[in-house]
Amino acid sequence: MTQQAERWFHRRGELAEGGWESVVDERTPGWEHTGIRVGRLEPGASLDLEGTGVERLIVPLSGSFRVTHAENGEQAVTELAGRPSVFAGPTDVLYLSAAATGTVTTTSPGESRFLVATSPTDIVRPTRYMPAEEVPVELRGAGASSRQVHNFGRKEALDAARFIVVEVITPAENWSSYPPHKHDEHVEGHESELEEIYYFEVAPTKDAPEGVDAEHAFGMFSTYSSPAGQIEIDSQVKTGDVALVPYGYHGPAVAAPGYDMYYLNVMAGPDPERTWLISDDPAHGWVRETWEGQQLDSRLPFTADR
Repeated sequence: MTQQAERWFHRRGELAEGGWESVVDERTPGWEHTGIRVGRLEPGASLDLEGTGVERLIVPLSGSFRVTHAENGEQAVTELAGRPSVFAGPTDVLYLSAAATGTVTTTSPGESRFLVATSPTDIVRPTRYMPAEEVPVELRGAGASSRQVHNFGRKEALDAARFIVVEVITPAENWSSYPPHKHDEHVEGHESELEEIYYFEVAPTKDAPEGVDAEHAFGMFSTYSSPAGQIEIDSQVKTGDVALVPYGYHGPAVAAPGYDMYYLNVMAGPDPERTWLISDDPAHGWVRETWEGQQLDSRLPFTADR
């Protein structure tokens, strides 16, 4: 792995801190606007969300959770039903305002995992619980570029202060984050300036033979330079890996044959508008036109009973 890639790509556990499996925030070198915390909890265990001045979106990855949160001297409890895995369709989520603190406790009998997307801000938007049935689900692309997007943290769905948060499921053998695109400069009406985090999970397909080890499931991810900066990531990705994209063209994210891929994106930047506008790499943008007339992948959508 190149020195540049080592700076921006991290294996599961390399960013561990204070009981969290991975932590990215404004203390991370070269980072400013976005963050994540990934927690793995044994039955009955908890992790605290301390301090104000940061908005948070709590996303169950596997299992169920109870969130005890306090704001302006008042305490509330929100139950998150969660899901058995990230490949079981949308989950309910909880947005905590920048004035809130909280504690996340697992209510599942086995190990549970959750992610907290963050962005530092003094702007206070209302704390909100979003049930799974209200999560906007988008089936994007066509053919081998088909993927499923859960838009719970887009401007259209969530009144947040700064960040945009979505998750994407890419069936085995398909490509997503494609064509390669960027959002690293502000061009009014055409492109946003947003740094971005990718958190990955990969799993054997539902029809994989019994005994296939999920620890060996993998996909591929690429990011390369743009006029805004030099970056190079061409890496095999596995569950728990984290890629940071401060600038540059990113994509594709490719699910290997036999393995479905999931990733969660957190984006935010200095622009006054909280919006996602992208520019395709002009060498590859023509690929979008080839989707015309192609059918959506019949394996989509992924749901709890898939």
